[in-house]
Formats: sequence, structure tokens, C-alpha cells
Amino acid sequence: MRIGVDATCWANARGYGRFARELMRAMAAQGPQHQFVCIGDRRAFDAFSLDAPNVQRIVVALGESPTMAASADGARSPRDMLRLTRAVWQAAPDVFFSPSVYTYFPLPPGQRAVVTIHDAIAERFPRLTLPTRRARLFWKLKVSLALQQARLVLSVSDYAARDIARVLGVSRERIRVAVEAPAAEYAPVPRHVAEAEARAAGVPAGAPWFTYVGGFNPHKRLDLAIRAHASLAGELAVAPHLLLVGATSGDVFFGEHARLRALVDACGTGALVHWTGFVPDERLRALHAGAIATLLPSECEGFGLPAVEAAACGAPVIATVESPLPELLEGGGIFVPPGDGGALLEAMRRLATHQALRDALGTEALARARALTWDGAARATLAALEEAAA
Repeated sequence: MRIGVDATCWANARGYGRFARELMRAMAAQGPQHQFVCIGDRRAFDAFSLDAPNVQRIVVALGESPTMAASADGARSPRDMLRLTRAVWQAAPDVFFSPSVYTYFPLPPGQRAVVTIHDAIAERFPRLTLPTRRARLFWKLKVSLALQQARLVLSVSDYAARDIARVLGVSRERIRVAVEAPAAEYAPVPRHVAEAEARAAGVPAGAPWFTYVGGFNPHKRLDLAIRAHASLAGELAVAPHLLLVGATSGDVFFGEHARLRALVDACGTGALVHWTGFVPDERLRALHAGAIATLLPSECEGFGLPAVEAAACGAPVIATVESPLPELLEGGGIFVPPGDGGALLEAMRRLATHQALRDALGTEALARARALTWDGAARATLAALEEAAA
């Protein structure tokens, strides 16, 4: 097949971009008989270079990169979207693949397509993800068009597929699932390596720490994590630190970084909470490997890739039950109801004070994470593309 690919989200630094890049790498390796025609802007191709004989790049000159223009309260240029549409029409692929509805653009009429919808979080929690009525309207129009044009919808977990069917009204028969996986860089490291990396992040020698990785968005419920951490720090003789890993500026999603900083100040834990900014994978794996646990207390997660990446480093997870994580990482963590600060505090307390429990959960988390592969996701995606092209 000649498979068109929306490459514009390759430059995204969050889970959408990781999914698009890792999946593309695996599909190119798994499908040497296919030709992948990747259509994107210069920023996308600068962010990810895939040198494979069956991968063709078509660079479209755009006024603004879609990864920046498709922001929580932005507006993409109709002219830029038309340029992308024209590039697909000229390439004439047998089927077109959009790795994320986030950067979706209109396709030529009649174009066979598969679009990825990672979750229904924006629909379930619109005021926590899209700050204005205008932004919510634009999102709804984009998703509606994507669903109209796509023959099949791809998602990243059975949990997300059920939510998409229920909330967006998509027939379950139209949804296929390609389960995400940790990147190869995520693996356990020796304790002394983890401690050295933690010291570089501001954690004193001998002090324990929790990690959080992701955006500082309202639906992530980091307010609960900050309050629970402050309570726990007041209880224990050696207070644990909290590493908040992620960009604190330039995020195109709806953020509340300033509010969270104010909350840390109000809790009096400024010396224990570290805003690390972006951390490369090879350093982040060390922070995960030595952590008490990684935290993901969100209102909802379609997958929860940061928790799976932490698990691949041998870290237990404390995560929301509103996600596929209780099933994917069964036995590898403690799962709490969203919004339940008491349950979150108790989970953090248990893992901070029981080394044997922490070790047992971390061992199982590692085994569960290793069972997930991008090769498996690529096989599922290629099968969906072949089905849509038929």
C-alpha cells in the first residue's frame, strides 16, 4: 500500500508526539512492503528523522507549525490546512493515517482514512481542557469532521475505546486499538545512578522522592498531589521530595502552572518540590528508577504513558482508576479514585513507609510494562490501515 501519514504532530513533546514517532518507526520496520508518504511541516521533520527506504517526506510550507497553532485556545490558518489537504490530494495515497486528531486537517473528498482519537477527555471535562467556548466549538467541529471522514477510528486502549464509543457515539465496530508501550530508553538503572540524577535535580543525598511527568493541566489534578505530598512531608521524619517533570512554559495546552506554584507556596513545601523542566529520556529513567513511585492522579487518562514508562524503569505507580492502568499494570501499583485526596495520601504513605511493598509492586510493574511493545501497536495499526484501504 501507499500510506499517507500526518507527520505534523511529530514535533509535539507530549504523549501525542511520542505515540506518532514511536509508532511510525515501528510501522516502517514492520511494513517494508508498504510506502509511507509522510506529510508535514519543517518543524515536524526537524524533530524526528526516520531514515528508511520505504519512508518518503513531503515538506509543506506553513505559516505556523500545527503543533503550535492547534493550541488550547488557538486558531489554525485555513490556508495552512488547505495546503496540507492539497499535499494529500497530490500524493494520492491508498489510505491516510492521522496519528492524532489534535493536528487533524480536512482530507480530500473520498480519501480512505484512519484517524486516532486518544481519549474523550476534552468531551468529558471541557472546562478543564479547553479554556473558552470558542476553543470548545473548534474542537468539536474538528473531531466531528475527522469522524465523518475516517473509515475507522484508532485508539490506544480498550478503556479509551469504550469511552469514545460512549461519549462520542462512535460505533464500537468502527474502533480499533493499538496499545502504546514504553520507549526502549526506559529501563532500570543502578541505585547510585538514580541517586546521582536526583541530586542533580535538587534532591539532597539520602532523601526519597516521588515523580510526576506530564503537563500542568487542570485535569491532571496535581493540586491533589501537591496537598497530599505536603501532608506526608509533615508526618515523616525524612520528608520525601516531589519532582514535577515537564515544560513550565511554551505549552500549547490549557495549563495552570502559576496556580500550582502558588499552592506549593501556600503548603510551605517550596524546598521539597522541584520543577525540573523538560528532562531527556536517558536522565528521566534514572529519576523514575529510584523513586518511591510515580504519580498520575488525573481525572481521566486514555492511556497514561508516563506511568507505563516509569513502570518500565521498575517504579511502582499511584494512578487514577479512570484509565487502563489498573488493567495494564495490575499488581504494579495502587490505583485511586479521581478527586480522592485521602486515598492518594494513603497510597503515598504506604509506599513511602513500606519498602517490601514498594519493591514487590515495582517488580510487577516492570514485568507488566515489558509485555507492551511498539511492534504490537504497529501490527494493529497496519491491520486497521489495510482494512480501511480495502
